[in-house]
Formats: sequence, structure tokens, C-alpha cells
Amino acid sequence: MRAQRPFIVAVDGPAGAGKSTACRRLAARLGFALVDTGAIYRAVALAADRSGVAYDDDGRLAGLLPTLRIRFEPPPPERAGEGQRVLLGDEDVSALIRTPPLSLGASAVSARPVVRSGLLELQRRLACAEANRGAVLEGRDIGTVVFPDADAKFFLTASPEVRAGRRHRELQAKGDPSTLEAVLADQARRDRDDSCREVAPLRPAADAVVVDSSKLTLEEVVDRLASEVEARLGRSGG
Repeated sequence: MRAQRPFIVAVDGPAGAGKSTACRRLAARLGFALVDTGAIYRAVALAADRSGVAYDDDGRLAGLLPTLRIRFEPPPPERAGEGQRVLLGDEDVSALIRTPPLSLGASAVSARPVVRSGLLELQRRLACAEANRGAVLEGRDIGTVVFPDADAKFFLTASPEVRAGRRHRELQAKGDPSTLEAVLADQARRDRDDSCREVAPLRPAADAVVVDSSKLTLEEVVDRLASEVEARLGRSGG
């Protein structure tokens, strides 16, 4: 299978661990494509809300999934530092899907087996569609379910307090009035939901490199990931 696909880097971990920014910079440094699988589940939650579909209505969720067009595009040149755009149909929903309610919605829909199985092929296709040298995938079960044969697997984590603080600062920058206490409570709920779901629970792959970013700068995290990937690329001749 390795010869039929690009070099795959799987980065899993809980909310607030710093995956999104680290993966974006890692992909840019390596010249790899980037696939944010969490954004896919957020887009599904948004589409379900708009269609009046309950997060636990498996029948209607199964009917909704084939109608969705979810894709990623690079940002315009003047916004190059903001990361890729998430499109639902022709609409840029990048900002809409990053709210606390959609974070919880993403956890809810991702717990449904019908959704996870329905999106599995999409995630794999997106990883290979635009990748030349390789692809970085960010999510909760990339190394355990989506690409269990990934060439490099990481589990990026941090203490609950550090993760909540990062998320709170992000929300404040966007004008969101959520308190740190509320963010910490939402995070605890999401951690519980993600870790305890029956299908593809959040956990490190047995062969994942665990990186605790609590006391690391962003550049130190990216350096650590890139060093491991580059070593493996060298061994594989990539």
C-alpha cells in the first residue's frame, strides 16, 4: 500500500493540544498536503444543524452525508498566514465551524458509526488527491483507524489547563465572551465524549510518538515532529 499513496503523517490528540497550528506549519515545512479531519466533522455538524437533523439520528445523517461537498482550498494570498479554507459546497465555512457549539457538535456526530464509516473514504481520498510528496492528517483516530499504516504517527497532547487556556485566548481574539471556566468545562465534556465513544475512541496508536506540548513552544513542537518525519523519509527513500 505504501507504494500506492504518498507518505502519510498522522497527528492525533485532544482539543487544544495545538494540532492545527503545528500541523499547518509542519505541512508547509515539509511541502506536504494538509487534511484537517476535525474540520470535516465540524462541517457535518453544521450541515446537520442547518438541515434540522439531530446529531444522533443515524438514518437522516446517513442520508445527509452523500449530499455534502466538503473540500479544502488554500487561503487567498493576502491571508496566507490563516491556513486553508474549509468549503461546504461553495461556501467558506472556516470561521463558522470554529465555535464552541460546533466543537461539541463535531464530537457528537463523530461518535456515530454511520458518520465515521461514511467519511472514512473521503478522508483517505483527500489525503491523496493533492499530495505529491506526502500528506499531514490531523484528527482523533488517524493513526488508529483512518491510516493505521501511516508512515509516521504522533499523539500531541498537553495538560487540560494549558489546552483550555489556549482555546480561551483564541476565542477572546475572535470576540467570543466565553469564560475560561466555561471553556474548561466544554473541553472536559468533549474529552470525555471523544475518549469514551464506542467507535474509534481518542487514544494514542500503539506505535505513536507521544509529544506533550505543555512546556514547549510551537516551534519546538514543529521541530520535534519534523525531525522524526525527515528521519523516516530518509529511511524510506522519500
